[in-house]
Amino acid sequence: MNLPRVDLKERPELLLVPAAFVVVMLGWEFAIPALGVDDYVLPRPSQIVDALRTQLSDPLFWGHFRVTVLESLYGFLLGVGAALVLGTVIAQVRLVERAFMPYIVAFQTVPKVALAPLFVVWFGFGMTSKVVMAAVISFFPMLVNVIEGLRSADADRVQMLTVFGASRFQVFRMVRLPSALPFVFAGLDIGIVFSILGAVVGEFIGAKEGLGYLLLQTNYNFDIAGMFAVLVVLSVLGLIAHFIIRLVHKRLVFWSEENRVLGA
Repeated sequence: MNLPRVDLKERPELLLVPAAFVVVMLGWEFAIPALGVDDYVLPRPSQIVDALRTQLSDPLFWGHFRVTVLESLYGFLLGVGAALVLGTVIAQVRLVERAFMPYIVAFQTVPKVALAPLFVVWFGFGMTSKVVMAAVISFFPMLVNVIEGLRSADADRVQMLTVFGASRFQVFRMVRLPSALPFVFAGLDIGIVFSILGAVVGEFIGAKEGLGYLLLQTNYNFDIAGMFAVLVVLSVLGLIAHFIIRLVHKRLVFWSEENRVLGA
């Protein structure tokens, strides 16, 4: 079986990314004892790996992991669904934009951390408050990208279809929606990461399970290596979600190579 040949001159990141990781990890590993930094202040990578191995072998950890993943996923679906519907209406009906957009922007300026205690009061300490938090944080980037994407359609193509008697729905399906797809996936890429952030923030405020709750527990126990291990898991979770969105994007919107990311 002949494997495809990779040209490192065209894709130098395949070599630079792992090389940079190895250099940083080795420097971190040996700089900590050399500088006399205590392990409980900044643990060495080897200690973080040991803590991560311990957590991954603990069934309780996977329970926390499952809760955070479900909260992020449900919140992402809720926020994206609301943004798709509202963004489509706003992009198509100017009156709706003038009526509601100022309130949406004003709501977006409110720090989401300040809303988390309210969500806990309204929806309780269970999963619902974290889902709502994740949905709220992922909503606005998706909304902005949907609106801009639908409005990015080629005016000449829209006019041509209109002249030939196409209905508004036909114009939307054949011109506006394909033009908006790159923007939609840009919003999905941001939203999926923000949903994880929202779930963890909600768990910080009030929760009995989840990776955010586990972070607080390791902090209370002064287990700094354990905290880093949880942060590594959250980073990997975000990367996996990002690459899944990118993979689906390349398969469905193969004609678009680069997108303008809005609402970041």
